[in-house]
Amino acid sequence: MAAGCVLWRRSPAAAGGLEICLVHRPKYDDWSHPKGKLKRGEDPLAGALREVEEETGHRAVPGARLPTAEYEANGRPKQVRYWAAEAVSGGFVVNHEVDRLVWLPPPAARDRLTQPRDRTLVDALLHVLHLA
Repeated sequence: MAAGCVLWRRSPAAAGGLEICLVHRPKYDDWSHPKGKLKRGEDPLAGALREVEEETGHRAVPGARLPTAEYEANGRPKQVRYWAAEAVSGGFVVNHEVDRLVWLPPPAARDRLTQPRDRTLVDALLHVLHLA
């Protein structure tokens, strides 16, 4: 089992605008929401927030639960639980899992995401924030 967040912040440039954080993982050469495997016995929300901090350097305040992504990877079923989470502090430093990070407005984030299944999470975030 894995967990992650659709990490967002208020845009520092556009008044009232919203930006979504995407990470680039060189191992897969993809753009995605921060996520990762849970440790044995770890609470999924705690694991999601830990993964966000490990991959992005940002601490986050969790919000609403978002849809769970279910798919196959290398012939095995995968399930990733997601939450909305607002970035409150921190900053990105290149690490062993993530070499780039971008903050994008929702339409650009939707376009940048590698996997179509991740795009529905952008829509779900906007819905729970009452912006859709």
